[in-house]
Amino acid sequence: MARSDRSVLPGSTAMLVLALLKAREMYGYEIIEELEKRSNQVFQLKEGTLYPILHSLEKEKLVTARDQETPSGRKRRYYHITAAGLQALDAKKEEWQTFSQAVTAILAGA
Repeated sequence: MARSDRSVLPGSTAMLVLALLKAREMYGYEIIEELEKRSNQVFQLKEGTLYPILHSLEKEKLVTARDQETPSGRKRRYYHITAAGLQALDAKKEEWQTFSQAVTAILAGA
């Protein structure tokens, strides 16, 4: 499979993160791994890209975060989607479906 153009990703990344968090709360690196796994390595986020997105989602109250100590003594920050985050995810999914259908319709005529 060819690598995808990353220019369509920035507007969609928050939606993808919210979609992953809908299933369960996760910590940052776990989000990165799950996104790669579910996308068959098409989407590969760096920590420097993910954490600003998570902080923005937290500021917008679409996710909450809690710290938990691991057995090794390290603190890990877990993110959880909020009710507002679920609503935003539904809206973003609807926007994406409209966009995707329009692109598909145009490409079908090419």
